Amino acid sequence: MTARSSASATVPDDARMTVDELAAAAGLTVRTTRYYASLGLVPAPQRRGRLAYYGELHLAYLALVRALQEHGFTLQAVEGFIAALPAEATVEDLALQRAMLTSWSPRPPERLDPDEVQRRAGRELSAADLALLESIGVLDRDGEHLVVMPGFAEGVELLGIDIPRESMQAASDAIRRNMETLVTELTEILRDQVLDPYRRDASREGAERLEQTLPTLRRLTLEAVVTGFQRAANAVITQSLTRSR
Repeated sequence: MTARSSASATVPDDARMTVDELAAAAGLTVRTTRYYASLGLVPAPQRRGRLAYYGELHLAYLALVRALQEHGFTLQAVEGFIAALPAEATVEDLALQRAMLTSWSPRPPERLDPDEVQRRAGRELSAADLALLESIGVLDRDGEHLVVMPGFAEGVELLGIDIPRESMQAASDAIRRNMETLVTELTEILRDQVLDPYRRDASREGAERLEQTLPTLRRLTLEAVVTGFQRAANAVITQSLTRSR
């Protein structure tokens, strides 16, 4: 897949950083920064004679690329995402994209070879074990490597419980099905009542406030989901006991 031509982005006239300074500001090596630029993941630099200079927009693109990778996107998927961005995207637009893509998980996925996965599990994983971990969403495959997702340790612990594998799979399917419905509804609320008003009055300060607010909102949402599940479980247990009398 070929990324959008970097020349199509509108670069503000604020480019003052060299590639070394850009890489340092983005927390990347110069080699990686040049590689990302060669893929068209950042706009073309401003040329002044033989020298190339970069600005806040370039830094915002690199920050978005890093956020996408931390979220589990492959480099090919990152290219596709960047290619779909409008050429007139601003620093504020990219900050909003990055804020929305910040992972809800405390740890990003890890791409490991099969032996490393076995060591991480702390036990021998059979082909059936690996298949179950994949099916419940805590393990994925990327070519010859395995991608360890958040929840992997809990998935491995689940393997040691003496209950039928079919029950584990059924429970996982039920959780995924209901969580996707809940997340869809919550995402619609976030989009319509939080993001759309921001987009109508976007500013650099607003983007920064939104980026600072979303992690707290995510944490509170996760806590509310856990508390809501506990409350609903207790209610179901109470109703079941009442009916059995």
